[in-house]
Amino acid sequence: MVFDATAIINKALIECTGLTDIQLIDGGEHADLASTVSFSLAKAKKQAPVKIAQDIVTALAGNKDLTDRGIRVEAKGPYINFILGSMYVSATLKEATQKGYGSLPRKETRVVLEHTSANPNGPLHVGHIRNSIIGDTLARAFRKAGFPLEVQYYVNDMGRQIAIVVWGFNNLEHGQRNGEKEDAHIARVYIAANREIEKDPVITQQVDTLMQRVEAGDPDTVKKFRREVSRCLDGFAVTMADLNVKHDLFVWESDFVRNGDTKRVIEQIEKLPQARHENALLSLDLADFGFTNKYVIRRSDGTSVYAARDLAFHTWKSAHFDRVIDVLGADHKLIGAQLQCTMKLLGEKAPDIVHFEFVSLPEGSMSTRAGKFVSADDLIDEVTKRAFDEVTVRRPELDEATRRSIAGSVARAGIRYDIVKISPEKSTVFDWKEALDFERQSGPYIQYAHARACSILEKAGTFTECYDLETEQEIALAKKIAKFPSVIEKLVTELRPHILATYSHELADTFNTFYHYEPVLKSEGKIRERRLTLVKAVQNTLQESLETLGIDAIRTM
Repeated sequence: MVFDATAIINKALIECTGLTDIQLIDGGEHADLASTVSFSLAKAKKQAPVKIAQDIVTALAGNKDLTDRGIRVEAKGPYINFILGSMYVSATLKEATQKGYGSLPRKETRVVLEHTSANPNGPLHVGHIRNSIIGDTLARAFRKAGFPLEVQYYVNDMGRQIAIVVWGFNNLEHGQRNGEKEDAHIARVYIAANREIEKDPVITQQVDTLMQRVEAGDPDTVKKFRREVSRCLDGFAVTMADLNVKHDLFVWESDFVRNGDTKRVIEQIEKLPQARHENALLSLDLADFGFTNKYVIRRSDGTSVYAARDLAFHTWKSAHFDRVIDVLGADHKLIGAQLQCTMKLLGEKAPDIVHFEFVSLPEGSMSTRAGKFVSADDLIDEVTKRAFDEVTVRRPELDEATRRSIAGSVARAGIRYDIVKISPEKSTVFDWKEALDFERQSGPYIQYAHARACSILEKAGTFTECYDLETEQEIALAKKIAKFPSVIEKLVTELRPHILATYSHELADTFNTFYHYEPVLKSEGKIRERRLTLVKAVQNTLQESLETLGIDAIRTM
């Protein structure tokens, strides 16, 4: 195991300064790691940060934990820089050639992660799949970081949208067309039903009656709701498989009504001092916590709202897991914050929520209700077609089956990377051209770097691994490889999967620079062996990072 340079430097600075927060950051161009702790000490010591930095460097000069591991310390203005030596580089290189590199020690904290959870009233569209891709990447990273994890999809099978779908199947012509996916069929009926509602407001009362019946447990109504929702989920499963997205468990909203959990949560809420009653209508007044809108729990007709059932779901998660994480769209910020607040009032674990802004296409925004959306299936088909055309231009000598297989992997890489590379809080427009650009910031670009490393190793044949690096380009590449485990740790700590996307691109860039300046196959002796060892470490690290991003680490492109 590579020694933990960050932990060693942290310990040395804490002992030297007496502070617990020593503000260790990336060193940029000047160092591997740096500390800005001199700024924190300036006021107390009444000295300039530059002077304090110099004094700390002098004090650390005799620290054996640093010197014995070849960690050099320098002052650069007010910054304290740490440069990692050959011992660290060699140890890193050796570990990076091993299968599973980047995996962190096993943890005891049980984590549950909920993502996607789209209403089952039509196909997943481009707006939905940012949730799926962010959630799936987080899940892969948590497993890489050693956490026992369960990934859940919360199935909204009791909402108004589903009642509208059921009304449509009860009252409209609804035969499934030849070759029509189940979720597309559901959407067609849902859109038609909404048009009828716009023409005849009486239908709204009929929809309300369906919602009352399903909550009351009417067997025939429950069966209809479950049947149409299940069919829609079957369609979702195909889409998510195409995107390499996986769930461990589908949890049904209605189960929390059937088993009495929703009733029990409502009874607890009624006892809270923030509870407000208006006959059967129940809400929470959370004004003391900064919320101007009341948090409605039960309607005036006595039926529970989504929020009540969601609270029951989260109470169940709180009882079975140590950490709860939800991935939700930006339009859920208010209800998500109200949920967190209410869970704390109930004495339960509040979830960590990753909010994301939406992804769109240049064609504009989407609405399932209005029938204006580009389905994820359409997006995948179009990107796969464009990827196949690109692969055919690049590799015309390959047979069609091989080109189609590569195109499928390239398409998934293009979609997943283009969506996850942007930090969740920023909105983004999916760029067809950029997503499939083999030469720029794209998933296929990283796949191509991995394929290049595979090709070099295949041509090289057998060699003896050598970990003694010398040139600037060799050491720079090894140090970039060394950051992979800390990137995984930072990702799961901050819940920001774009960190891994950025790192993977930077690693591919660093490898390409190394390959440009340092001959590998044409070098000889020990030089050839150490450079091939570096290529092997790059190939392995790229493979591990791509797989954590949910992207196929293909060997040829």
